[in-house]
Amino acid sequence: MSKAKVAVLRTGPATILGDIHRLMNLAGYQSVLPRDRDTALKINISWHFFYPASSTTPWQLDGVIRALKRDGYDPARIHGCHNRTVVIDAHLGERENKQLPVIEAHGLKNVHLYEGEEWMHIRDAVGDLADTFLCLNQVYPDGFMIPKRFLGENIIHLPTVKTHVFTTTTGAMKNAFGGLLNERRHWTHPVIHETLVDLLMIQKKIHSGMFAVMDGTLAGDGPGPRCMVPHVKNVLLASADQVAIDAVAAKIMGFDPLADLKYVRLAHERGLGCGDPREIEIVGDAEAAAENWRFDGPFRKMTFASRMQHLIYWGPLKKPVEWSLKTILAPWAYIASVLYHDSFWYPTHQKLVHKILHSEWGRLFRNWEKLALPPDDLQTAGWADVGELPAELKKESLRYFKESLRVLGLCLREAPEYAARKRRKAARQVVSK
Repeated sequence: MSKAKVAVLRTGPATILGDIHRLMNLAGYQSVLPRDRDTALKINISWHFFYPASSTTPWQLDGVIRALKRDGYDPARIHGCHNRTVVIDAHLGERENKQLPVIEAHGLKNVHLYEGEEWMHIRDAVGDLADTFLCLNQVYPDGFMIPKRFLGENIIHLPTVKTHVFTTTTGAMKNAFGGLLNERRHWTHPVIHETLVDLLMIQKKIHSGMFAVMDGTLAGDGPGPRCMVPHVKNVLLASADQVAIDAVAAKIMGFDPLADLKYVRLAHERGLGCGDPREIEIVGDAEAAAENWRFDGPFRKMTFASRMQHLIYWGPLKKPVEWSLKTILAPWAYIASVLYHDSFWYPTHQKLVHKILHSEWGRLFRNWEKLALPPDDLQTAGWADVGELPAELKKESLRYFKESLRVLGLCLREAPEYAARKRRKAARQVVSK
């Protein structure tokens, strides 16, 4: 078996597009993504509001699309791909994070997996592989559904470099979580590490090719994937090995991948990728890959919400409370999450956002609509001029609070516990007719 390879490059706004093209080719993406298959760009939205380092950046998405087009991939066979969660509005997120304008500018299809897409039972998709799952058969005794369109498709994951309160760090492996599990994903939280390994096995079975491009231009430390302290880091990573890219990103953040990240260790032990940085070939900028950012991690300064989640899934509240998350009572947790994160935390922590918006990346983000390049310009390396920032950034806390109330209503309407009942009722009505 060939040695795992991870490409790492330093970058800046002036060279970001050219750097992404070079990065992907250094990591050998053309050898693993056949051109005669559709390619899904699995966009990450960890928060529907813009929060630095939380979600796929517009320059990350734009750079990957331009690289594919430059190397002869047919845009008609490339599409953006979104999942939905009970507390994240993907449609709001793709607008607030300026991903939708990129997809539309390039004329790509934009797929929301939960809206009109066909899903199929896992055993129909992977057969006997399901017998080898570490935990999913126990979590879902009757099985679960995955998107039918994923069978035979290439997939490019677009995560960011950040920490996570459930998995310590998150990246390429975790990016598959929302897209592969249909509903009741929160049932897997007590065994989240094992779940990510099972999902990687599924991906290796169903996809014609897998690749990941990770954005570390802005990186997040703390109780992620939302309430983090963002940092400007100017680094990009790419690899066809989902385990290796997560391991290298974790090492750069200051963690020991095999000791600190159970999901990386489990995947490494099962031969699903390489989680040992000593066995990974680094191409590109070895000095950047050798950096140690000494991140605090997600557990040193946890939020009230993250402490409660740990108590419920792994602590003393597990027995008295967790059962409710598997019943029609579960939406209490969705309501609590939206009220805490969207209604309280985000409006009251705008200083962290504004600090990043004054950086070059922040100015590029703010001015994206004015600075976006023509979709057929595949040679310009980036943005030498990222534009000026207004003298005073508007405080929009009230707008975010009002938006949080709308999201609260959405999460209740789309809660799987209620949606499943509505589907069963509709099915009974059809049969009765």
